[in-house]
Formats: sequence, structure tokens, C-alpha cells
Amino acid sequence: MRILWTLPYLPWPTTSGSKTRQYHLLRTLAQHGHRITLLVQSKVPLGEAAREALEPWVERLIVLPRRALHSPLNLLASPIIDYPMRAIINGLAPCLRHRFEQLLDEPWDVIQIEHSYSFQPFEKALQARGLPYMLSEHYLESVMGAACHDRLPLWLRPLNAFDRWRYRRWEQRVLRQPSEVVAVSGHDAELISQISGRSVNVVVNGVDCDHYQGVNPALHSQRLLFVGNFEYGANLEAIEWALEDILPQVWMSNPAVRLAIAGHALPASWKLHWNDPRIEWVGYRPDLRELQRRSALFFAPLRHAGGSKVKILEAMAAGLPVITTGKGVSGLTATPGEHYLGSDDGGQLALLITQLLNQPARMSQLGEAGRAFVRQRHDWSVAAQQLENVHMRLTQLVPAGNSPLGGVLAK
Repeated sequence: MRILWTLPYLPWPTTSGSKTRQYHLLRTLAQHGHRITLLVQSKVPLGEAAREALEPWVERLIVLPRRALHSPLNLLASPIIDYPMRAIINGLAPCLRHRFEQLLDEPWDVIQIEHSYSFQPFEKALQARGLPYMLSEHYLESVMGAACHDRLPLWLRPLNAFDRWRYRRWEQRVLRQPSEVVAVSGHDAELISQISGRSVNVVVNGVDCDHYQGVNPALHSQRLLFVGNFEYGANLEAIEWALEDILPQVWMSNPAVRLAIAGHALPASWKLHWNDPRIEWVGYRPDLRELQRRSALFFAPLRHAGGSKVKILEAMAAGLPVITTGKGVSGLTATPGEHYLGSDDGGQLALLITQLLNQPARMSQLGEAGRAFVRQRHDWSVAAQQLENVHMRLTQLVPAGNSPLGGVLAK
């Protein structure tokens, strides 16, 4: 198939779950023989490393610059009631709109738009052409906005509430338009269906199981591992909860426990605020396997849901036993007690950590069960097949003259 795929960010380096998802789906579909044109609006220039990582998987890579976050246009447009701030920041982009309209003159089997917040430059062209397309929504922005609400200064909270209201209206408008809508989990599909009044496909988040197959965790190391993108409020809150409440309780029983914190945009101020040698400030690592080999278990005290957690899937694929919350495994069909241990209570989480670190046989059992679970349900090959099923339905809607496969499908 010829696929026109749009993104509001470069999917390399894979510093977030969304970027990891995009990169591996692009790679897997390209390996299946699909011809992909990737149209990106990026806040950072296309570097050589990103070019080398992406060009093997795409027929064309088109990267346009996104205006700066503090652009006067963003400030002037911020009161517009029709657009939430994230749609303004990633929209109102004449060059992107024009390039997209040019590309629509070519025949496509599939047009794939990622994220409702990136949709504004494409809306009128898609409406005018009447072409079928799909939109993939990784989580509802109107819901995720609640994750940072309590962290904002008091004077900003009414503005955040207003923007979440705008985003709910935007989601209702955007998610009703595509021929097909994709979510990353059954939980998210249900929420999107409630807003849009339509059925929603699920293309799961995944993991490269073969990449992590050779990892054997250090079950006697007493080291916990957390990985996350710290541009997201949910990960910031998780670490604050862990270090202020949960780990102090663990250290009362076992002062030898360590916590390694890895991920993009790790706040520099944290090292000063929590000045404890048992906390290892790792930062971003493009390859997590060495960290996983030196860790005993993966700890993710997340209190906000949305999507499904790629880093938890990667930990399970590496055989790390996982301790998390209900929100941490939202979007996954993993079974508590079999694939992971969990609680939403800080004291209970501390107890689970303390007990499990003294049970290496139980740790190994959980780790292997988690590894088998993700290989069966969440390998990227599973996700790619689900996405290809959506693509096949789209090709049946494309007019024969507009699709390279149109003549074949018509026969």
C-alpha cells in the first residue's frame, strides 16, 4: 500500500511512548513492503541521527519546522474558542497545510493522521476532497489535562480548566470526522466512543520482544527501576509520590534498596531536592537493557491513566517483575498477581516492594509470566497486524481512481 502518514513530531529519538510507537509501527509496516511517505511538523530540526534512523523505513521523509512555542501567533490565537492551545501550537500552519494539499493530489491507499491536536491544518482539505482517512488518538487530551491541574499555580488553574473544556469540544468535533478512528487500548477506545458516538478500533502499544529477550534482571540487586518521559505531569507526580511517601517506608524496613530513575527531561532540581545516595539519577538512555540487567524490579507508581505504558511493556519483555498501580496498567489486560503486583495505596506498595525483594523465586515467576504476556499480546508484530486490518478497510473506501490498489481491488 501507499501510505501518507502525518506526525506532529519526529519519532526519533524514541524519548516517549508515542515516539516509540510511531517508530516501531513505521519500521514494521515498511518491512511488510508498504511504501510510506512521512509528513512531519517538528519543533526540532531533522538531525543526521534521526535521518539515518527513519530513512530506511520511508519512501519519502518530509520535515517542516513548527513555529516556536512562544510565537506571537500562539499568544494572539490563544483566546480562540474553537481551538485548544495544543491545537493552536501544532496548527494554524499554512506551509504544512499547503504541502498536505499537494500530497493529496497523489493517489493513496491510506491517509493516516496521528493525534487530534495535529488535525487543524488538514481538516478543510480532507473535507473538501471527501477522501477516506484514519485518525489515531493515543489518549484524550481533555482527560490528560487533569494530570497536571493540581501542579499549576492557582491563577493558571482556571485557564487550564477552560482549555480542557475547549479540548473536549475539539475532540467531539474531530473524532466524528474520520472514516476510521484508532485507540491504543480498549479503555481508551471506550472513552473515545463515548465522545464520538462511534465504534473505535484498537491498535495496541507494543514492544520489540526479541530485543529484550536476552535480558536477565539482577534479582538480588535491591535496585528498583523507573523509566518515564518527564515532560508529562503523570510521571513527575509518580516520582514525587515515590520519593516523598513510598520509598521512605521501604527504607525503614530495608535501607539498602536503591531507585534508578531514567528518562527524557529529568528535572535538574530533583538531585538537590532529594539528595540521597540511594537515588540514582540516570536520565535518558536510548537502550535500556543494561539498566534492566542491573535492576531487580520495575516500579511505576502512576496515578493518572491514558494510553498504555510502553515502558511497563518493555520492563515485562525484559523479565523484570513489575509493581505498579491500577492506572499504571490501564489499557493492558494483564492479570494482577500473575503478570504484576499492584495497589493504589502507598503503604501497600511499600509493603509489596519489601516483601518481593526477599522472594527471588516469586520475582522470577512474575518476570517470566510478564515476558510471556507481552510476547503474546503486545509484540509490535501484533500491533502492526491490527493496524494493517484498519488500513485494509480504508482501501475498500478509496475511489478506484485515487488508489494505486484501486484497480486490483475493483477486480
